[in-house]
Amino acid sequence: MRASRLMSVILLLQGRGGMTAAELAEELEVSERTVHRDVLALSEAGVPVYADRGRRGGYRLLEGYRTRLTGLDRAEAEALFLSGVPGALREMGMQDVAATARLKAAAALSPGLRDAPSTAAQRFHLDAPGWFAADDPPPAALAPLARAVWGDRVVDLAYKGRQRTLRPYGLVLKAGVWYLVAHAGDFLTFRVDRVEAVMAREEGFSRDPGFDLAEYWRLQSARFARSLLRTTIKLRLSPSGVRMLRHIADPAALEGALASLGEDGTVELGVESVRVAYTQVLRFGPEAEVLEPPELREMVREAVLRTARLYTPDA
Repeated sequence: MRASRLMSVILLLQGRGGMTAAELAEELEVSERTVHRDVLALSEAGVPVYADRGRRGGYRLLEGYRTRLTGLDRAEAEALFLSGVPGALREMGMQDVAATARLKAAAALSPGLRDAPSTAAQRFHLDAPGWFAADDPPPAALAPLARAVWGDRVVDLAYKGRQRTLRPYGLVLKAGVWYLVAHAGDFLTFRVDRVEAVMAREEGFSRDPGFDLAEYWRLQSARFARSLLRTTIKLRLSPSGVRMLRHIADPAALEGALASLGEDGTVELGVESVRVAYTQVLRFGPEAEVLEPPELREMVREAVLRTARLYTPDA
């Protein structure tokens, strides 16, 4: 741990030109006393670090000194590509590796570009979890699964009361929920928070070079969304209702609805259920008439009558 921190001190000083003990302590999340001890240890080890006195003083490296520690190892290089998702890195237990990688990358930049990481961070930020998500700890299985994914190691998984042996290909974070994509004769998807136990084997596996995680997830997501559309309703839309359709219809149902649109405004719309369709149709207001099914037409008729009574002056 201390060796990693000492390297971080060197890289920070190399990347920023000079820092006070307070700045180093805040960056490394240690005390100033610890910073002073680390700087002394570096000096004793032959690293040309010195204290610059005065109002704008602090610790600096001798001008022209360049450490050879800037080369990224494999884990750091891979983590660097995830550094825009700090919450995900933290939950997978990779935040320290990613932090070291960022420092190495910053130290390797020419002086004129060393502010690029900070200026980019102030302009772009990816916040993956959904709104109102509870501040719950990450699933217990996430960290060991992440290690198995990185190491291409076969895992034994207990999931919904069943034992499975899987080749873990990837992890996906969707709206604050983690999913495992794994191979066991075919590619399958598992919710990580429903994994009851996981044990990585020493046995490794060779990945299918043609597998594309992002494309697999896109296709699976679209298939899942379509599977929820178990009912079809028929509407007659006004020209305004036709324009509203793309804002009200489920995205998975929109393409089919537009293809079914008739010249008289009739449209067939896939929905999850009649109850869900009821809330969607009400959003059209007077721009849509329910033609089928009769159950939905009656529900909307009753809603219209109740609404009319609310706005009818007392007799």
